[in-house]
Amino acid sequence: MAEVVRNKQVIFKDYVNGYPTVSDMVVTSDATILLELPEDDGGLILVENLYFSCDPYMRNRMTKAMEGSYIDSFTHGSVPYSGYGVPRILDSSHPNFKKEDLVWGLVNWEEYGLIKDTSSIIKIQHTDVPLFYYRGILILIDFCNALGMPGMTAHVGFHKICSPKKGETMFVSSASGAVGQLAGQFAKLFGCYVVGSVGSQEKVDLLKNKFGFDEAFNYKKEQDLNIALNKYFPNGDIYFENVGGKMLDEVLRNMRLNGCIVVCGMISQYNLAQPESIHKLFLLVMKRIRMEGFIVFDHYHEYPKFIEMILPLIHEGNITYVEDITEGLENAPAALIGLNSGIYVGKQVVAIAH
Repeated sequence: MAEVVRNKQVIFKDYVNGYPTVSDMVVTSDATILLELPEDDGGLILVENLYFSCDPYMRNRMTKAMEGSYIDSFTHGSVPYSGYGVPRILDSSHPNFKKEDLVWGLVNWEEYGLIKDTSSIIKIQHTDVPLFYYRGILILIDFCNALGMPGMTAHVGFHKICSPKKGETMFVSSASGAVGQLAGQFAKLFGCYVVGSVGSQEKVDLLKNKFGFDEAFNYKKEQDLNIALNKYFPNGDIYFENVGGKMLDEVLRNMRLNGCIVVCGMISQYNLAQPESIHKLFLLVMKRIRMEGFIVFDHYHEYPKFIEMILPLIHEGNITYVEDITEGLENAPAALIGLNSGIYVGKQVVAIAH
C-alpha cells in the first residue's frame, strides 16, 4: 500500500498592513498526502519540493492588490503560500514528465504537492550547475505570472532597457541583492564603470572584492545621499533602480543629460502605508532622462539567448552568484521576513529538509 504522510505547509493568515512579521504565516502539518498517484488521475504529477525562493515581490502579494497591479494577492486563510521552487517528481501519469525528473516552476510552500497545471513547470535540462540556481540566476517560468527571476531580470534590465555603451558609469542600488549583484557584473563584463550602494560594510567589501564593482558605499553611514552620489556617481549615465524613495530623488540630481534610469523595483516602499513622494521628477525633463520600468515576463522570449550567454560565464567562473540558504520549511516565514529587513546577501533560498 502507498504511504500516507503528514504534509508540512506554510499558510498565509491574512493581509498585512505595514511591516510583515513571522506571525502573519503559520507552519502546519495538519494536511496529509498519499505518496502515490491513483490510477486514471487525469495527468497529475506528484512532487517532493527541494528548494523554495523568497522574493521581494512576495511582500506585495501579502497585501490586497493595488490598482494596476501585475500580480494577484495571496489567498488567505487555509491555502498554502505559493512561489517558485525546484521539485523532484515522485510519480507522474503525464506523458512529458516521469519519475525522478527535476523541474522548476510555481509550487505551493509545502513538503509534497500535486501539480495539475503543467504549464507552470519546466523540466530542468542543465543539471551540471547547482540546483538552487534554478531559483535564482537561471530561472524562467514560461507563462504570464513569471516572477522572481534575478538572472533574466538583470539581463533584460541592463542589456535591453539600458542600451549601454562601453565606458559608461552605472549605479546600482540594493547592489548585493539577487538582481543587483548580477546587473553590476553584467555591466562590468560589458565594459562599464560600476558603483553600488548597500546597507553594511560587509556588503561593501563583497561588492568590491567578490563581484568586481569599481566602487561601493554604505548608504546607512552617509549623512547626505547627494554628497555621496556626487562623489561616487557624478554626472552618471545609467541608474539600475531597486530602491526608490529618497535614493531615486537624489540620483536624479546626479544623472547626466540624456541618461537612463531602468526601474526594476522599489523595495524601500513596500512596507510603507503611504509611499514617499519624489520631489525632483522635473529633472527628467530638464536633463532629458529616459526612465523606464519593466516586468521580466514580458521578455520571456529572450530566455534561450540568455541561457546561451550565461552558462559559459558560470562554467568559466566569470560570473559569481551568492545565495543565502535557509534549511527547513519551518524556517521559511522567518527567511521571507528577513528578506524585507535587508539582512541577507543575494538570493534567499529555502532548502527543504526531509
